[in-house]
Amino acid sequence: MLVPVLLFLVGFALLIKGGDWFVDGSVGIARRFHLPELLIGATIVSIGTTLPEVMVSSQAALQGNAGISYGNAIGSIICNTSLIAAITITAKPGKVQPKSFALPTAFFFAAALTYSLIAWTYGRFERWMGLCYLAVFVLYMVISVLQMKKNPELAEESGEENEGGEAPEKERSFVMELLLLVVGAAAIALGARFLVDNGTLIAAALGVPDSVIGLTMVALGTSLPELITAITSLLKGHGSLSLGNIIGANLFNIILVSGMAISISPFAIPAEKTILGGVNSSLVIDLPVMLAVMSIMCLPALKKGELKRWQGILLLCIYAAFTVYQFVS
Repeated sequence: MLVPVLLFLVGFALLIKGGDWFVDGSVGIARRFHLPELLIGATIVSIGTTLPEVMVSSQAALQGNAGISYGNAIGSIICNTSLIAAITITAKPGKVQPKSFALPTAFFFAAALTYSLIAWTYGRFERWMGLCYLAVFVLYMVISVLQMKKNPELAEESGEENEGGEAPEKERSFVMELLLLVVGAAAIALGARFLVDNGTLIAAALGVPDSVIGLTMVALGTSLPELITAITSLLKGHGSLSLGNIIGANLFNIILVSGMAISISPFAIPAEKTILGGVNSSLVIDLPVMLAVMSIMCLPALKKGELKRWQGILLLCIYAAFTVYQFVS
């Protein structure tokens, strides 16, 4: 049991560090070829910080492990919102710029409601559905770039150019940038493999369903880039930057992470955990919690342009209750 736990933690470390290297290398190469800063921030950096979730869910899908593949995406959204964003809101509530995250919020709720309706009515995801989500991802990226070109101030407000961390302070050689890109991608792939394989072993040893491991431990691990971004933003006094990044990451968890996993290996909604005499817990707990926490965070902010401390405290309580429920029920 000790070895799987250690390898599980090594997987976390590889995912986070590999993500840093990948973003640094790809941004350096993009700048070397004089790609616009706006385009770099809206595409390469944003996708780079979501790579841990993409690789973990894709690896799980290749192994036919629907529980971790599904749980990682939904769990990351819940973790990003009711833990990471909640910490930021509780520590430093304040005004935000609704314009900067109106687009990703609208896309998120459209994608999440569609995802939930498919789960509630059909009970499984087919490959064509995954391909549709990936098409939505491409559409969102195009609209985002066009919108930021039309309104450059939105790029600054949303913080997308800073999502993966600040630009390197010193120039690197092209060989070093290429090496960071390759080594970063390899570290992410290896970390995802360690996380999935050993997470499954730990779940089996503890008698915990794979979906629970995906919803909690794996989701928290793959959300560490967002946690680091939130803490950094908070320390620098940019609460709305953190909020915008988290909403974008949550959207990517539906249209990119889930879209990729479903396209690789279609799956049925995991039914390993039940409630109320046999009702699938994912349908009556996980999906409603995902929609509820995003509503609590986003809707007041969009309407009033500010975040209140009560929102953060409520979200933290929901996350604590959700985590306890997953392991004790």
